[in-house]
Amino acid sequence: MQSEITLPSGAAEIYETVRDAPIVSPHGHCDPRWFAEDTPFQNPVDLILRPDHYLFRMLHSQGIRLSEIGLGQSAEQHDNRAIFRLFAAQWHLFLGTPSRLWLDHTFRTVFDIRETLSPETAEAIYDRIEACLSDPAFRPRALFDRFNIEILATTDPATDPLSHHARIQDSDWGGRVIPTFRPDAVLDPSDPRFDAELASLERATDTAIQSFGAFLGALRKQRAVFAAMGATATDHAIETLQTAWLDRTKLDELFAKARSGTISSDEAQIFYAHMLTEMAQMSAEDGLVMQIHAGSRRNTNTALYEHFGRDMGADIPVRTDWVRGLEPLLNRVGHAPSFRLIAFTLDESTYARELGPMAGHWPCLRLGPPWWFHDSVAGILRYFDQVVETAGYANLAGFNDDTRAFMSIPARHDIWRRAVALHLNTQIERGFFGRDDALRLADLLATDLARDAYNLGGV
Repeated sequence: MQSEITLPSGAAEIYETVRDAPIVSPHGHCDPRWFAEDTPFQNPVDLILRPDHYLFRMLHSQGIRLSEIGLGQSAEQHDNRAIFRLFAAQWHLFLGTPSRLWLDHTFRTVFDIRETLSPETAEAIYDRIEACLSDPAFRPRALFDRFNIEILATTDPATDPLSHHARIQDSDWGGRVIPTFRPDAVLDPSDPRFDAELASLERATDTAIQSFGAFLGALRKQRAVFAAMGATATDHAIETLQTAWLDRTKLDELFAKARSGTISSDEAQIFYAHMLTEMAQMSAEDGLVMQIHAGSRRNTNTALYEHFGRDMGADIPVRTDWVRGLEPLLNRVGHAPSFRLIAFTLDESTYARELGPMAGHWPCLRLGPPWWFHDSVAGILRYFDQVVETAGYANLAGFNDDTRAFMSIPARHDIWRRAVALHLNTQIERGFFGRDDALRLADLLATDLARDAYNLGGV
């Protein structure tokens, strides 16, 4: 049988009130090209398996080489049907995981597939999905509308020309797809992409960036380009959270070293720490919401990284010190009425100890939903149990799906809403509040907190 989270009657009643609410997706990694070009998705493997590192990291853990599912190969080098059969033969590996729930939901609600994926059903399911993809009703824009997506934010390099976003805006389609400013590669001199991104920033802003002042000016100019295209947020992915505020003489020195390639690793780290505070200060000026995703050590499998590149499922959570890490930033910018910071962590131990109390104090701070490894029913329930007592509900940022797997977006929001209903029903049973309050909170957690946290109130 296909998997689906069942709810007790009280939770089911709460869930029904938000089940069909619009999807507000203020942070994710879908490709804007899909909606700009609106061409059919190519095949079931490219649609379902290859964009989803949750899937291929599990396969890799069981000894299946990434090349066996076509990664690192041209389209001519692999057989998509054979890859799908291989995936189906390993479907049992995903029992108990959110990936199993997401895909069963996708098969059932998007493609009307009622059979469980298995070696025996693989060909029929592949044929069904392939046939659907030839139907105009399964093109990206049609699915966006069918999924009832109110708004979807992509995540884009700071130097992206945003041509796909411009094409979407110039079309007669009514879907709202907005960019998010992701500047990490041009802020961190230790990033191997730094030199190339700095050159791209010069071209994008028509600026000769020979000084730290010119660097800041170019960043401000590019942020304005993103905002004009509809962006409401920036995003920063950080392994070790550190912020700082340095004097201008030191910054001029460090930027010159970064430009010449002579900056040390310690100097690069403190420069990046300062730039995060600069980004916060710019957010206080231009109103773009600042997101920080902290606590992931990236690309820990060196062989995979060297052969296949980034984002191959080898990113692993590490400890994060939010109190000391954010202290310089918050003491410089945290009192600005126009500043909003949304924090995401992979270190669950910080929820009750640090992030809940911090969000319950700093007016600028909102807590992002459980992220990545913790985006599951159990992870969502742990999150509520650890943060609500000190942060309340109003200091949460609602939900975002944070995915590049477009077909899974409805499933992820559905599971969040089911987990919200479970949590709120438990709160009623514990006597914390009554049904009317629970129904109001369900609306907030399903859509309204995300709209507010990301300044999307006008959508």
